[in-house]
Amino acid sequence: MKLTTTLLASTAMTLASSVAFADGHMANEMTIVSWGGAYSASQQAAYHDPYAANTGVTIVNDESSAEAVAKLRAMNEAGNVTWDVVDVVASDAIRLCDEGLALEIDVDTQLADGDDGSKASDDFGDLLVSDCFIPQIVYSTTAGYRTDLVGDTAPTTICAFFDTDMYPGKRSLEKRPINNMEWALLCDGVAKDDVYDVLETEEGQAQAFAKLDTIKDDVVWWSAGADTPQLLADGEVVMGTTYNGRLFSLIEEQKQPVAMLWDAQVFDLDGWIIPAGLSPEREARALDYIMFATDTQRLADQAKYISYGPARASSAPLVGKHATLGIDMAQHMPTDPANATNTFLYNYEWWADYRDDLDAKFQAWLAQ
Repeated sequence: MKLTTTLLASTAMTLASSVAFADGHMANEMTIVSWGGAYSASQQAAYHDPYAANTGVTIVNDESSAEAVAKLRAMNEAGNVTWDVVDVVASDAIRLCDEGLALEIDVDTQLADGDDGSKASDDFGDLLVSDCFIPQIVYSTTAGYRTDLVGDTAPTTICAFFDTDMYPGKRSLEKRPINNMEWALLCDGVAKDDVYDVLETEEGQAQAFAKLDTIKDDVVWWSAGADTPQLLADGEVVMGTTYNGRLFSLIEEQKQPVAMLWDAQVFDLDGWIIPAGLSPEREARALDYIMFATDTQRLADQAKYISYGPARASSAPLVGKHATLGIDMAQHMPTDPANATNTFLYNYEWWADYRDDLDAKFQAWLAQ
């Protein structure tokens, strides 16, 4: 992809400022691990290509992020870590950091200041959920519905999923307890701030399952992010949940008769970790790349290609138009004020404690 003179100049200045702490002794090749598809393509355009153009570094892409925890454990045990920078969700970053498999980052010395002069710790703010995690995007699991199948009254809340009288037909939900249990309690009258306190009790879990029982026969369960968009496009479900970027593509790129339902969207974070145990040269290169790829402009640049909100506060005002569609992207971000009027923040630490138990209970409930 052709780079503008401005972008090249900005890149050069950023790299010049970051090279100092690396002492000039850096590896000339790095393996960056991510999720593939449109998401990896957005990183290639916004981060990898300009960084490689200015440094001459060869970047090898790996699409193993879904298996990052297991693979990094195995690499560490074998004493052979072959990855340099890894894209993970926040909950996986917490696990890797707790296990000593990811490098701790001093954000105010090893990440760039914001373009507005803010220190990185202030610019990222509450999104710095682990000492090893460098946030990149805010995305959400949210809902879409067929505009031609919901009648004259379009749904406005997530609780429409539980209203089969008003909105008859199949609906798709992810085949796991996360998000579904929270939405079930919200739609059964539990206050947002009380959801996790209720859910950690046997009675609260029973309450959530009882609410899900009311629609169980109408649910198509999905495992891959592409499933719901396909089900909506085919008219097999009247509404369904998936990642907001998938729905953006379905609505804006494919022009399907689908609309977004942002109510109670569940915010989640995705970002970078650097594996522990790299050689000094590889660690220096990884840190140099991270400083560049997470600066204010670069995070805003990624939003030209995919509708995920940049993790820095200073990046938000720089979000512009989609690189090929030419449409303003700010209004399609989960973090846009109009879309974020009623959000639900996923509790990473709570699920780290309760995930195994609730996974087993959820699978048992599905089998009933």
